[in-house]
Amino acid sequence: MKKIFRLIAIIAALVGCGAVANAQQPEKVPRVGYLSPSSRSTQKHLVEALQQGLRVLGWIEGQNITIEYRWAEGKYERLPDLAAELVRLRVDVIYANSGPAALAAKRATSSVPIVFETLGDPVSAGLVASLARPGGNLTGVSGLGPELSGKQIELLKEVAPRLTRVAVLANPSNKMATAALRETEIAARLLGVKFQVLEVSEPDKLEGAFSAITRERAGALMVLADPMFGTQRKRILGLVEKSRLPAIYVETGWVQAGGLMSYSPSLPEQFRKAAVFVDKILKGAKPADLPVEQPTKFELIINLKTAKQIGLTIPPNVLTRADKVIK
Repeated sequence: MKKIFRLIAIIAALVGCGAVANAQQPEKVPRVGYLSPSSRSTQKHLVEALQQGLRVLGWIEGQNITIEYRWAEGKYERLPDLAAELVRLRVDVIYANSGPAALAAKRATSSVPIVFETLGDPVSAGLVASLARPGGNLTGVSGLGPELSGKQIELLKEVAPRLTRVAVLANPSNKMATAALRETEIAARLLGVKFQVLEVSEPDKLEGAFSAITRERAGALMVLADPMFGTQRKRILGLVEKSRLPAIYVETGWVQAGGLMSYSPSLPEQFRKAAVFVDKILKGAKPADLPVEQPTKFELIINLKTAKQIGLTIPPNVLTRADKVIK
């Protein structure tokens, strides 16, 4: 009888030790892969917006979540390898900043959930089947890029009523630019403005593009959303200043850095919204069941200092619609 009690005691002790060991094992920390065609320096404020959005939902980087950052530094050809690297790391979800990053991630995996943020149309680009029913392993935040292009042309015409020709800076390597160019051309035609596309796929071609603007005597410039252009922001703004053209951009950072005006959704807000998708997926939701979200608020930012430098007077009716005026 004593042997039986002794055996029971030993078994109980072993079970107890196992329970303690299991209790002491650390919980798995979720890992998010951050894939971007841009550079860390140009996206610092956007990364902070994503981190802020995650913090509100209880995810603190370095404590209960890890983020693996991969930057293509404006070189789209690096995206496939960077996406494949994140897949090999077995991240729980990939956050793809921009259409090109999302496309690279989609080609790299059909199983790892992908959350994207893009100013372009994710349906025409082939990222999702539809906004309401994404299907597959992708979902995220769309910025209504094509529709915005038409509005930007209208704003250029308002600040430069005599405008007859507009130049559009686009990256042909960016599949998301196709729909934006189509909408821009339609808007330009309706407003009686000639349309000149300047295709720039690498930084070394920027000077040649601006020489073409001068030769063709364009009266204004529109810079489409593109991560490569973002890495060359200072250079592009310098060329625009030299040309003395009214120009419109797709992100407030351009205007804060000296550009004339921008009209777009708030990118920091877009990134905070994307954090909600990351949170839901980490808690078990499937991308196919999460409809793509579209912006409800757009920002018009105007830099009056830049307007003065190029001898442009912004009409009062445009100024009153501005969300922010830089003086």
